[in-house]
Amino acid sequence: MKTLVIAEHDNGRLATASLNAVTAAVRFGGTVDVLVAGHACDAAVAQARAVAGVARVLKVDAAHYAEPLAENLAVLVQRVATEGGYRAVLAGASSFGKNLAPRAAALLDVAAVSDVVGISAPGRYERPIYAGNVMVTVESDQVLDVLTVRSTAFDAAGSGGSAAVEEIAAGPDLALSRVVGRELSKSERPELGTAAVVVSGGRGLGSGENYHRVLDPLADTLGAALGASRAAVDAGFVPNDYQVGQTGKIVAPGLYVAVGISGAIQHLAGMKDSKVIVAINKDPDAPIFQIADYGLVADLFEAVPALTSSVAAT
Repeated sequence: MKTLVIAEHDNGRLATASLNAVTAAVRFGGTVDVLVAGHACDAAVAQARAVAGVARVLKVDAAHYAEPLAENLAVLVQRVATEGGYRAVLAGASSFGKNLAPRAAALLDVAAVSDVVGISAPGRYERPIYAGNVMVTVESDQVLDVLTVRSTAFDAAGSGGSAAVEEIAAGPDLALSRVVGRELSKSERPELGTAAVVVSGGRGLGSGENYHRVLDPLADTLGAALGASRAAVDAGFVPNDYQVGQTGKIVAPGLYVAVGISGAIQHLAGMKDSKVIVAINKDPDAPIFQIADYGLVADLFEAVPALTSSVAAT
């Protein structure tokens, strides 16, 4: 049995979501191949071949794969999956995977299974519905399954592998889309999706100025990434790449500090798998307290600076 993982990368470095997808692919048994399609992507290929559990890296180097355009990649995945005789094709449930997997599945004439959090056996998968309130088992009798896997449900694969590298022919350039620019926020803090500690703020902070004045010192002291609820993002406190939730980023850090967040179901779906949840809110009936390991009913403008000072002193 063979499984194929579609690598997400920037031509120089694999995304962590791809390492989680490799761990999921190993659950199928058999061999795991990784498809790296890019341009001048030798560094990404080298990283992929060193991932534990990978048997072979399929390298495709062409100018029209310099950007991960789903239209071009889906056609390539269709050909590779068909010719390779794979049992499953996997990608991380990131924006990349969510864009690519349904297109590839449609071309392969199979149904995609999204946001998989458990693999009991080939053709038997667990995934959340109703914003994570219900877990369902999906059974598939397809010859080939196309899956996106939730990164927080699978550990990232380690290093130490020495996979073979095989160069394969590129697919066509369909010229259906192009990248005209990127706006990337830069930060010295950890990346939100993979951070061990996350400090998130909600509408209770009142403004973007208050968000940074109150939360930045705590995040700096804890070495944490900054996140936010959808309400805070919609109010313009912070950019939308800070958003944690069903329509934002799914996180599962060791410590999640929710400040001024009521705990709407949309937000809880993105962070309730955190190992330890600390909630600070002045409303004792806020839903966030139902899942918090530690809750403090207090004015956040007094409690957070006091917490920051206490942590800094230890």
